[in-house]
Amino acid sequence: MQSLFPTQKTLDHTFAGCSPFPQRHPEPQSKRPSKWLARHELYPTWSAADDAKNKAAKLSDAAVAEFEKASSKAQGKTGKIELYSPKYYAACTFGGILACGLTHTAVTPLDLVKCRRQVDSKMYKGNFEAWGKIARAEGFRGIYTGWGPTFWGYSVQGGFKYGGYEFFKKFYGDLVGEDNFHKYKTLVYLTASASAEFIADVGLCPFEAVKVRMQTTIPPFAKTTLGGINYITGKEGFGGLYKGLYPLWGRQIPYTMMKFASFETAVEMIYNYLPGKKDDYGKAAQTAVSFTGGYIAGILCAIVSHPADVMVSKLNANRQPGEGFGAATGRIYKEIGFMGLWNGLPVRIVMIGTLTGLQWMIYDYFKIYMGFPTTGGVAPPEEKAKA
Repeated sequence: MQSLFPTQKTLDHTFAGCSPFPQRHPEPQSKRPSKWLARHELYPTWSAADDAKNKAAKLSDAAVAEFEKASSKAQGKTGKIELYSPKYYAACTFGGILACGLTHTAVTPLDLVKCRRQVDSKMYKGNFEAWGKIARAEGFRGIYTGWGPTFWGYSVQGGFKYGGYEFFKKFYGDLVGEDNFHKYKTLVYLTASASAEFIADVGLCPFEAVKVRMQTTIPPFAKTTLGGINYITGKEGFGGLYKGLYPLWGRQIPYTMMKFASFETAVEMIYNYLPGKKDDYGKAAQTAVSFTGGYIAGILCAIVSHPADVMVSKLNANRQPGEGFGAATGRIYKEIGFMGLWNGLPVRIVMIGTLTGLQWMIYDYFKIYMGFPTTGGVAPPEEKAKA
């Protein structure tokens, strides 16, 4: 039976604003916040953090969208590039130029201190003291002494190294066959990287000679890369640019073999540890794996190649005119001893670890940009069940 009197809701609606007392109506139970939930209005920092996260997510989405747009545009211009085609190797070569040229140039201040401490271990006690002394004596530009030959030399080397590795890995993989490749893949990685680095060092050597002399002579013997090349060839002939080639091979080939083989192994181990397969992960996750694998590989590279790196610096800085390679190596070893071969190792571990991690990240990011799969981490094919 309906009530003869109006309900409270009807009275409130009719006389709204006439009562001096505020009208409060309980919210439905479904809309009431739980007493166990914190009240956001009491925690402005919490709200600010949430806003920052939301903004970061929006920026990330926008960056991904711009990347996809630029990637599609680049792929539209180049056309579809088939894997292992000449265009593919050319693209990988360009990716190697970007990866090595930019990163080595960025760490020139570290490389400068490393080279000077290898030549004279008592020159500086630490990096910051070294940079302070160099800046006071030579200005801020002095901290980047040798950046020119570093950029040109490692751009050339990076192109041949990464592009050559892709070529030789496919070449040796085809020679041994698919089944044997997965059995002896580490040997294929080592052989391919050694072959690529052997060629790459021929392009790097002249620039490395100029860089080391520029960094270890105070004041620098030349101000520009071309000036350094002209100075060396004028005094020692063209061969003066290549007198450090043998120790450079001795440093770079083991370094690159460790760099590529350990990277491939580390990336495979990471994907095996993670749930799912490599293809289940997005671009950002795959490049993060590339950086991690590259950093691990860089630490191993630095340790393996450091004695030869010290010898390269010593030979380029202190080799006497007309002195043979064997005689110069023996003389330097007598001067510094076995422990002297490890001067500057901590600095080089930091430098090479960071370098290698960034190189693999840049290189694989470029491969994604061009529509190629990232390097490493592909599981071997499943064995067919026996009948």
